[in-house]
Amino acid sequence: MAKPLTDQDKRKQISVRGLAGVENVADLKTNFNRHLHFTLVKDRNVATKRDYYFALANTVRDYLVGRWIRTQQHYYEKDPKRVYYLSLEFYMGRTLQNTMVNLALENACDEATYQLGLDMEELQDIEEDAGLGNGGLGRLAACFLDSMASLGLAAYGYGIRYEFGIFNQKIVNGWQVEEADDWLRYGNPWEKARPEYMRPVHFYGRVEHTADGVKWVDTQVVLALPYDTPVPGYRNNIVNTMRLWSAKAPCDFNLKDFNVGGYIQAVLDRNLAENISRVLYPNDNFFEGKELRLKQEYFVVAATLQDIIRRFKASKFGSTEFVRLDLSTLPDKVAIQLNDTHPAMAIPELMRILVDMEKLSWEKAWDIVVRTCAYTNHTVLPEALERWPIDLFQNLLPRHLEIIYEINRRHLERITKLYPGDLDRLRRMSLIEEGDVKKINMAHLCIVGSHAVNGVARIHSEIIKNTVFKDFYETDPQKFQNKTNGITPRRWLVMCNPGLAEVIAERIGEDYIRDLDQLKQLLEFVDDDSFIRDVAKIKQENKMKFAAYLEEHYNVKINPNSMFDVHVKRIHEYKRQLLNCLHIITLYNRIKKEPNKSWTPRTIMIGGKAAPGYHTAKMIIKLITSIGDIVNNDPVVGDRLKVIFLENYRVTLAEKVIPASDLSEQISTAGTEASGTGNMKFMLNGALTIGTMDGANVEMAEEAGEENLFIFGMRVEDVEALDKKGYDAVSYYNRIPELKQAMDQISGDTFSPGQPDLFKDLVNMLMHHDRFKVFADYEDYIKCQEKVSALYKNPKEWTKMVIHNIAGCGKFSSDRTISQYAREIWGMEPSLEKIAAPDDPQSVFFFLCAPAMHTVTVE
Repeated sequence: MAKPLTDQDKRKQISVRGLAGVENVADLKTNFNRHLHFTLVKDRNVATKRDYYFALANTVRDYLVGRWIRTQQHYYEKDPKRVYYLSLEFYMGRTLQNTMVNLALENACDEATYQLGLDMEELQDIEEDAGLGNGGLGRLAACFLDSMASLGLAAYGYGIRYEFGIFNQKIVNGWQVEEADDWLRYGNPWEKARPEYMRPVHFYGRVEHTADGVKWVDTQVVLALPYDTPVPGYRNNIVNTMRLWSAKAPCDFNLKDFNVGGYIQAVLDRNLAENISRVLYPNDNFFEGKELRLKQEYFVVAATLQDIIRRFKASKFGSTEFVRLDLSTLPDKVAIQLNDTHPAMAIPELMRILVDMEKLSWEKAWDIVVRTCAYTNHTVLPEALERWPIDLFQNLLPRHLEIIYEINRRHLERITKLYPGDLDRLRRMSLIEEGDVKKINMAHLCIVGSHAVNGVARIHSEIIKNTVFKDFYETDPQKFQNKTNGITPRRWLVMCNPGLAEVIAERIGEDYIRDLDQLKQLLEFVDDDSFIRDVAKIKQENKMKFAAYLEEHYNVKINPNSMFDVHVKRIHEYKRQLLNCLHIITLYNRIKKEPNKSWTPRTIMIGGKAAPGYHTAKMIIKLITSIGDIVNNDPVVGDRLKVIFLENYRVTLAEKVIPASDLSEQISTAGTEASGTGNMKFMLNGALTIGTMDGANVEMAEEAGEENLFIFGMRVEDVEALDKKGYDAVSYYNRIPELKQAMDQISGDTFSPGQPDLFKDLVNMLMHHDRFKVFADYEDYIKCQEKVSALYKNPKEWTKMVIHNIAGCGKFSSDRTISQYAREIWGMEPSLEKIAAPDDPQSVFFFLCAPAMHTVTVE
């Protein structure tokens, strides 16, 4: 039976969750039972919890289908410009609750499941995360899809339907162990296969230059099978499409070759072709130049471009014939956004289609490509930039290599005219890097082949213009823009923190959900005692709930009255989880030294995955868990300091921990984190930030007031100055006694009893080759943490600072980000208009009076 409603549950049932109308609830129950019976072929005697989840998911999906078809008809009728967001990653998380929020079905579903004797939260917990991303870049793509639908843009997300997403992380004896994420094991109720739109993708082969033009022949073919997932806008009846491609071997795969060891082997070898969409590469901010990865990158691009051109040619109201044959208007109807360089092959592939297949001149084709494509840069870390060896290309994509050479020849010709005799500049700006192994610089290809290049926070966009892409900025300054990242307030407030969403709506109404700038109105309530009390109460409830979750799932007991100090993100040296470790050890040593002093109790939670091949990151996890083993079992410390490693951090865990957090750790070395988006999620959910002036932290400080964040450490200029002077870690070690003590404990056996050498690699890195200068920011970080502890002792002043932060969050909605992309890059106009719902008379009229439209489905 369902649990009785808590105060928070009751409060959740007000406006932001939609009205539970009697008819609505009755319909939902009827449809639920229908799906249980007809779709799942079960009755209530034998149905499992998972069956109930699938019945509910299918019931909610039914409410999407009419809107989905209607939206596609609407686009077909209006023929708007369409935007294609190409990404190798879409980190979607769960879909059920987000769909209910955007369709205003949450209360009705709650009531219906309650009347059916089921617990909605329990059913939601059965859904697998769609973990088709590594971290920020993939989650950004997911937030962008939500905003594009909510802003009425004709948008499509295109990517790969990985059979295995980001690995599940288990912690065994303090070490990370990876397990395959078999997320499709039980099926996925949200996707619809579209075999009628299957497309061939070619690899290998050779190039023939004939009188009829260039031919790419003797290729191996892999089929791309699309699966469509609906993307609902927020209460505007628009449902866009995310189309993910799955690799299938053609029926005649290998059977036409006589050298194959027979029929059985040929059929077994189909796996080789289908491996393309098998698994997501688990690297974040790191380039691994493997052939399979290049195949994935070309696979998604080749399938997508065929789809884009098919839709462009067919999209004219009232006809399904190919009616638009003049491709010169492509940039007026199509925008392609490249999410980092991973889909960079779109540039040479579109050239191949226009020149080799559509027989356009090079100049005309190039003009179309540049006006259609735009590129988002996500990192300045050199190890993350994609540089593909030429011989890999020669073998896998021989025609594309020729096209890239020609793009480069013309590009260098132009640079030579602009800067005669500057050979060094030519070398720096070439798409081809000479050296032991010749490589293609994919970022250079993207810049040359795009009309717009953007960074993802103001400071990052300035850094790329002044450093990595300086030559390109000097040549084409008009191309370079900034688009500061954002997050969707639907998932990251309304869905994950309904209590806070509601107390805000009680003060300023609920329009802020689609216009987050309205949060500024909360400044009027910064001294309002009842609002201060409400905000603090919600935070405490969220902390109690998360503490209960940790106890249930991880067998960890924590003090919900302690400060929840949270550091969750991918484990990477530049994100400086090691700086946090040094603070933990310092705090531990201080408590041990003065056990009778009144310490602000803290529960420090660190979570995140390390790339499986990244030794240092895996050692960092082992260090965190080892520190936890000592600190958590020291009776002198008690519950004044606890260290928890949050296993298997993912979208769904973020939705639980972020609303419960008091302090958000955003402590990367200035100039290394392009933007960050976790920082924005914490800010919106009422946590205070301790951070460096890096990425979007800079703009957060500007919006909320720098006095309302705990800013510490070197600025970008200080880091540059220290680089010039030379960073000498040992001098800090010798000068700062508490740092020396902490490092000696790590290099001794305080945290690795009986294994004094366990962390020698980390110690050696920190002392002798730390690119990210952890020691240089140590003193300022410790002092800043003391200020945090002092303020936490004054709950009212703490909460007032929280309100300042929430009020300053407006800028960080992905709705604002997407509106800027639309107007300044894609040449599209966002709209908050609703379209007619499928049950609207206008819509029914449309079905009856337009028989031609029956040929148009979700395409």
